[in-house]
Amino acid sequence: MALWGGRFAGGSSDMFKQVNDSLPFDYVMAEQDIFGSIIWSRALQKAGVLSVEEQQSLEQALSDLKAQVSKGEIDFAVSTEEDIHSFVEAALTETLGDTARKLHTGRSRNDQVATDFRLWCREHLLSIKQDVLQVIKALLSCASRHENAVIPGYTHLQRAQPVYFAHWCLAYVEMLKRDLSRLEDLLVRLNQCPLGCGALAGTTFPVDRYEIAEELGFDGPCLNSLDAVSDRDFVLELLFVASTSMMHISRMAEDLIFYNSGEAGFLSLGDSVTSGSSLMPQKKNPDALELMRGKCGRVFGNLQGLLVTMKGLPLAYNKDMQEDKEGAIDTVNQWHICLCISVEVLDSMSLNEERCRTAAQQGYANATELADYLVDKGIPFRTAHDISGQAVVAAIAKKCALEELPIEDLQAIHPEIDSDVYPKLALEAVLNKRNILGGTSKEMVTKALYLELERLDTLLA
Repeated sequence: MALWGGRFAGGSSDMFKQVNDSLPFDYVMAEQDIFGSIIWSRALQKAGVLSVEEQQSLEQALSDLKAQVSKGEIDFAVSTEEDIHSFVEAALTETLGDTARKLHTGRSRNDQVATDFRLWCREHLLSIKQDVLQVIKALLSCASRHENAVIPGYTHLQRAQPVYFAHWCLAYVEMLKRDLSRLEDLLVRLNQCPLGCGALAGTTFPVDRYEIAEELGFDGPCLNSLDAVSDRDFVLELLFVASTSMMHISRMAEDLIFYNSGEAGFLSLGDSVTSGSSLMPQKKNPDALELMRGKCGRVFGNLQGLLVTMKGLPLAYNKDMQEDKEGAIDTVNQWHICLCISVEVLDSMSLNEERCRTAAQQGYANATELADYLVDKGIPFRTAHDISGQAVVAAIAKKCALEELPIEDLQAIHPEIDSDVYPKLALEAVLNKRNILGGTSKEMVTKALYLELERLDTLLA
């Protein structure tokens, strides 16, 4: 049943139906469409369009249909309806006859779909928030299990300075906290109600749009009918927030893939999130992490696709906007999957703390400490930097660590270096000297970890 057939003498071609029909993907909004229709029927009854009996019969039929949808009793794949809106109306018409044909009074598919999609996005974003919190929880659990573990910190993928593994975990917690903040901001802008704006110019029936918005759980109604039906900023924002979050997941995956490699050997992944090779029996591949990294590009593509679709559209609604849904639905699904598998990866992995510690002591990561030691003796940092670099060259020549260079070799480089330098070059000293907010000292990392654990308890309560 098309909702627009009166103007047309002939039917749509099969090819046109293939490009036009959206039920194969917008069926996911069935419950939201039914919910919106129930609230719309109440508004029409208060506006005098429906009798009390008509509204009650519509609401009962819609509630029955919603129950069928919730139980998975409807096979949308066998339906020939154009979209979820026509599907719902056809189901109602089959049950109630002409009473069902009154439901669309004063309403357009333009404000209807905009409302449905906002409801769908809101519901799924609230679920995604919980997924993000579970990844934060897994990272904090990982940090707590390995509070004393030390790993090399990297810049340019070269060993730079040692950090506590918990500090690495907390870095990703910070990224995910920003993802949560963006989600919350998005939900504020998304939570405005288009219903009652009609096709583009508003409805002629005296419905109370503030009441409609409140009953649907929105913060208020959209204030301009042209904008309300043609706005897809909320979808673009969803895709951007998802893309940023997926980028964070991808970066974490890349770190873990490297840490898991034979070259690093810092950790091993659980069997539940890895796979083997069809040819090489010894292989244990980090496939879950690689797929998380790969799906990031897919989500980026969905954002770019909708940006290009929207950039040249005139006001108000255009059918191009139907392209907003498949990418957004796919993005939310992939985002959810990647967040959930992140938790499984983090919970199943085991850290080789001894290997990590050995690596953290290599690569002359304490060279800056030698420079800082000389600064404390009044030597300008640039000069101290040069002296420390010479000491590294000397250690490389002797194939030893910086702290293993004999004192006479160090003093030959600069006479201000004394035997009191050795304790300052020790791993714990290197770490704990960075006892400043945001630093990687044991004190600061422990404080940050327990602060985040308390914060998480509050958010999950």
